[in-house]
Amino acid sequence: MVYVKLESAWTDADGVDHAAGESVDVDAATLAALQADGIVSEGSGGGKDTTEWAGPGSTTSWAGPGSSTV
Repeated sequence: MVYVKLESAWTDADGVDHAAGESVDVDAATLAALQADGIVSEGSGGGKDTTEWAGPGSTTSWAGPGSSTV
């Protein structure tokens, strides 16, 4: 499973609606489908806006567990 930030609204396989900007936990197959549909960004600079994701897996600005930023 991987935690991703949605670039646009998405309805999961269970019928649950998720808003753009929301973070969701998905499996690898779902992630690939979301990337193919442009619902999640494939990396820095690949999204519609210029802000970078600062969540798990980010190489910059991560302020979560394990961060040296207080």
